[in-house]
Amino acid sequence: MLETDKMVYLFSEGSAGLKNLLGGKGANLSEISRLGLPVPPGFVITTEACRKYFNSGNKIWPELEQEIRQGLARLEQETGRKFGSARPLLLSVRSGAVVSMPGMMDTILNLGLNSSTLEGLAEETSNRRFALDCYRRFIQMFAEVVFKIKHHRFENILDEARRRQKVYVDSDLHEQSLQEVVDSYLSLVSRETGTEFPTDPVEQLLLAVQAVFDSWNTPRAMVYRQVNRIPDDLGTAVNVQAMVFGNLNEQSGTGVAFTRNPSTG
Repeated sequence: MLETDKMVYLFSEGSAGLKNLLGGKGANLSEISRLGLPVPPGFVITTEACRKYFNSGNKIWPELEQEIRQGLARLEQETGRKFGSARPLLLSVRSGAVVSMPGMMDTILNLGLNSSTLEGLAEETSNRRFALDCYRRFIQMFAEVVFKIKHHRFENILDEARRRQKVYVDSDLHEQSLQEVVDSYLSLVSRETGTEFPTDPVEQLLLAVQAVFDSWNTPRAMVYRQVNRIPDDLGTAVNVQAMVFGNLNEQSGTGVAFTRNPSTG
């Protein structure tokens, strides 16, 4: 297995040949980025970093934090956006094991939002409802993954908002309802953790990276590896990428495309 002191690779520095180091997702994102296809910029924190994280008592050490900050600075340069600014850089943070383990590990979207960057996003898009929708999604995903608050606690708040407004789907909630959902989510996190939801984007990112590393050893991931005979010592990479939005308006969306039939190959 490839060993290296370098723990963070920009997509432009990686390739499909580095799958053991960058994980399947990170290696493929790097490869198609190098081919010139339109891929939102990002970087990969390596599987070697994950293994070292576990060997270091599940802590991010100073040199890794420095490399993450350097990768973040390159993303700011590439996107023309600033983490935590009025024109915010928002990130997705995803796991990416060497062997695909669909649905087994954790993802956080819209990372970098807080009460200030929320208003920046709202002003930039002229759509405060969209910004609030992104923020409530981020709070929920972050709190579930990092703080282990149960999914249904957030869904109960969302259900109540739909009942009050007499709508059936989240996309029909108006701006005021979403503001109330955000406020209720933040209050829930405060009650459950005894502290305020983190507002510093760099702190959010470091906590998210730790949580994705930790998700390698959740019971469901360990059982999946056992059933599929995947070694426990591979670790997972972490893919940090500039956000694109499937919930911006009626002309936007997200999905999965297959170049082959996933059932027959």
